[in-house]
Amino acid sequence: MREFSPSTTIPSAEFLQRLRGETIGILAGWGRFPVVVAEAIKRHGGRTAILSIRDHASAEIESLADVYGTVGVAEIGHAVDFFRRHGAVRATMAGKIHKTKLFARAAWIRHLPDWRGLQTFWPHFISRRRDNRDDSLLRAITAAFEAGGVHMCPATVFAPELLAVNGLLAGRPLTATEMADVAFGWRLAKQLGQLDIGQTVVVKNRAPMALEAIEGTDDCIRRAGRLCASGGMVVVKVAKPQQDLRFDMPTIGVGTLQSLRAAGARVLAIEAGRTILVDADQLTDCAVRSGLTIASFFDNDGTPQLQSAPSAAA
Repeated sequence: MREFSPSTTIPSAEFLQRLRGETIGILAGWGRFPVVVAEAIKRHGGRTAILSIRDHASAEIESLADVYGTVGVAEIGHAVDFFRRHGAVRATMAGKIHKTKLFARAAWIRHLPDWRGLQTFWPHFISRRRDNRDDSLLRAITAAFEAGGVHMCPATVFAPELLAVNGLLAGRPLTATEMADVAFGWRLAKQLGQLDIGQTVVVKNRAPMALEAIEGTDDCIRRAGRLCASGGMVVVKVAKPQQDLRFDMPTIGVGTLQSLRAAGARVLAIEAGRTILVDADQLTDCAVRSGLTIASFFDNDGTPQLQSAPSAAA
């Protein structure tokens, strides 16, 4: 049977069948994403060993756990031991880590690292031999889990139905001006991602209004609204060219649309097959009620295209 590499997003029915009775670990961050992943695993017949990251995860996720615990973001040894103790040799990261909290005063007291966490983060925060970009930190965490015998998988291996399909997902067709803004913003967002800075760009009339950095997508969009009071912006959110699908995949939910509406933006352009839709039905209803358009494009060498979806490998 074929296993899945970090670049694989759509597992076969046979692969999903193997979930039945298996315990899957979830390292749960902020937002609805960990909840819908847990729901999907249970829907496919799996069991869940859920570790909520302190100060991040929603309280509702505990009800979806067959076994449950909490962990500081730097307690990697504790997390590995928890998953192994409960038979979860495959796990996934789901939900946002608020990086700004990690740079708050006395943050490491609240998230005091254990020995494995200290070894993992020493080159980044103590010796400064390595940088603190998202990919650098997340790859270090993933490597520590792998070394401990817990294989980190993309969340979409367990919940492929969450991936955005190609096409107009909600709202009216884009105007020529909006499509030009999508193409312009798409190129900027891919370049931003290449530098591992962020995934979101807000543009209007082919002028950048805001670029995402440490603050996250919602604050980026709302900042654009403050800078462009006339509204009518296009928001583009894409995967990084070097995206590791085990973590930090572009994710949108109702909260994203609420930020668009608050900012006065009109269009959200996302990358098909590489963007996660949280509560897709609610997302569509919210877009329609708010007069927003959501369009999902395939990336063709840095250019957004609407086309038929490629067939998934079995």
